[in-house]
Amino acid sequence: MISRLPRWIETGGFLLAALAGYVNAVGLLGFSHQSVSHLTGASTLLGVKLANLHGLEALHLVFIILSFMLGAAFSGFFIEHVALKAGRRYGFALVVEGVLLVVAMLCLNHGFMAGHYFASMACGLQNAMVTTFSGAIVRTTHVSGLFTDIGIMLGARLRGHSLDSRKLILLAILISGFVLGGVLGALMFNLYRFNALAAPASLAILLAIVYGYFLSRSGAERRPAG
Repeated sequence: MISRLPRWIETGGFLLAALAGYVNAVGLLGFSHQSVSHLTGASTLLGVKLANLHGLEALHLVFIILSFMLGAAFSGFFIEHVALKAGRRYGFALVVEGVLLVVAMLCLNHGFMAGHYFASMACGLQNAMVTTFSGAIVRTTHVSGLFTDIGIMLGARLRGHSLDSRKLILLAILISGFVLGGVLGALMFNLYRFNALAAPASLAILLAIVYGYFLSRSGAERRPAG
């Protein structure tokens, strides 16, 4: 149940959703109007390119999709479980995400298309980092499922079922974070172009540091005195 989620999930989810929305905005503005935080648009574009026999563009989209999957695979290997739980290697995954975004920024600043792949890999890693815990879906890199969940909840409420207020608030927080990240990403891209990716990279690493501090404090509190 959603009530079993740790209390920090709202803050962490908001920041991660903002990070993904920011990167996606940079992708839309700088990668030929292509999303990188989720694969729906890329998969549709792949179908269009194949239908029009645009082989090189289709291959580029295939690499973006594979990069996203590779990032998710990396997360699955190191975090080892889909359940959201303090103590797992989220800090390490966040550092890797930050590094991937820095590499993407450097590649794109030098005109290398590989930057698209590193950005997509970073989003795939984050998307896999937080997935399912006790039946509650937590998504931070796309909002289609979040709006779907809200619609399902409202429909169930019309049938007389009780409304899970914490879940509704969490979904609203995640959506707000993603939209705010998009606003900031667009503004920063207009000012700094691909250097704007330094901000989400720094945020990912900062979150890793905060998470490590949280774990060290929790461990110290659990150890007996003396």
